[in-house]
Order: sequence, then structure tokens, then C-alpha cells
Amino acid sequence: MMKINWGTGIVIAFVLFISFILYFVFQMTFSSEYDDEMVLEDYYQEEYVFQQAIDAQQNGQALKKNIEISKDSETIYVNFPEEFDYNNITGKIHMYRPSDKRLDFTVPIQLEGSSYAIPSEKLAKGKWEITINWQHDDIDYRYKKTVYN
Repeated sequence: MMKINWGTGIVIAFVLFISFILYFVFQMTFSSEYDDEMVLEDYYQEEYVFQQAIDAQQNGQALKKNIEISKDSETIYVNFPEEFDYNNITGKIHMYRPSDKRLDFTVPIQLEGSSYAIPSEKLAKGKWEITINWQHDDIDYRYKKTVYN
């Protein structure tokens, strides 16, 4: 019977460890399950859209008075700057629920005054992220805020 001394044990452990690592390297390299690419097919288009969002956010920050969010027990109000003619404001309000994407929704901005009301009954209790993409006189604006219902 062959005895294994401590030097042989270290070599065996080292070979097993390298085999273990190589197994996962080959698995990740050659398995079609992991073929997801990190690169977008329409990279330049996506970059352009992202840059537009940055520009719109900067336009909103440059306003003397930006959108204000207020709420009472029954409603969340999106108050647009009163210096703008509300008839010329278009866009969308996106309500994002971080804990449950099934509750997310988007509504078009249709104003009858300088304020848009979102009934609290449409919103589950908790954290909501509001993103407002809006336009006035062909200038894009973007506003983001976290609210708790």
C-alpha cells in the first residue's frame, strides 16, 4: 500500500483546484447558455438617446423654477412651472416601483391647468420614483424625484 506524504497531498490538492477552475472557465467559454453579449447592436442610437436624456435633465435644472411634487392624503400633484403655457406642455410621466415592476406605469401628460394629479389609490404604499419627460416649445425637459406614498 502506497503512503501519501504531505508534499504529495499538496500537489494533489493543487491539481484538483486547477481542474476545478478550468472546468468553470471552459463551461463559461463554450456553453451557449452564457452567450449574452454586453455590446448593444445599436450602440450609437442608444448613446444618442442617453445623451438626449442628459441634455433634457440639464434643461430642467437650468429653469428658474422647476417642477414641484406635492401630495396630500388622496393625491400626488405634479406642478409644472406657471411661467409656461400649460396648453403647450406635452410628454409622459413614468411611475417606477423599485420593489415590483408589475406596478410600473406611464401616463401621457394632459393638463387642464399647470398641475397634473395622480390619485394615491393607483399607487401601492411605499417608494415610487417619478420620471417626467416633458416638452414645451420644442425644448425637452426631464425631472426625477423619489416619493413615498
